[in-house]
Amino acid sequence: MKKLVTISRQFGSGGRIIGKIVAEKLGVKFYDKEIIEMATEESGIDKSIFEGEELRAKNSFTYGLSSAICLGESISADPMSINDRVFVAQYKVIEKIAESGEGVIVGRCADFVLKDVPGVTNIFIHGEKQDRIRRCIEEYGEQPETIEELVKTYDKARENYYNYHTSFKWGDIKNYNLSLNSSYIDYEQAANLIIEYIEKRKY
Repeated sequence: MKKLVTISRQFGSGGRIIGKIVAEKLGVKFYDKEIIEMATEESGIDKSIFEGEELRAKNSFTYGLSSAICLGESISADPMSINDRVFVAQYKVIEKIAESGEGVIVGRCADFVLKDVPGVTNIFIHGEKQDRIRRCIEEYGEQPETIEELVKTYDKARENYYNYHTSFKWGDIKNYNLSLNSSYIDYEQAANLIIEYIEKRKY
């Protein structure tokens, strides 16, 4: 059994929490914001740029436009846009994590980055909209007045970010080994299902 897992998720689906439980049960490291820390240290790019990167993709046109603007000598001699440099920095970190052969990685196009790695298990976690909205209010502490628009914004940003940087389509079932609806089971049950799949899947 290979303990290398990627978790893609809709906003408010509980994917991060489920991923953390999976990591604990498998006895491996969990990577989410940790990837930002590692990429910041290795690339020298300011941490705040990494933190806001995905949400900047909420408008696909402006994100694509900003990606077409080169930094030139402002940061380095590499004529890559800041969007591309941030993506590449995280890409390299994810590759390095995969070299260890284990870990649970949330988001950041990890399923695409590791598409050629044998035995990696790619999971997509989604949920019914009303349940995701409820979870965001009750568990994440978001404001009821703005939560519906926030869920829509984050889902669109994740879709645009993923589609821009990869040759895949975000949420397409062909990209994942397992797609799981978190509206009908709790976090612990979801994590157990994922682990059972990892244990029983054919490599």
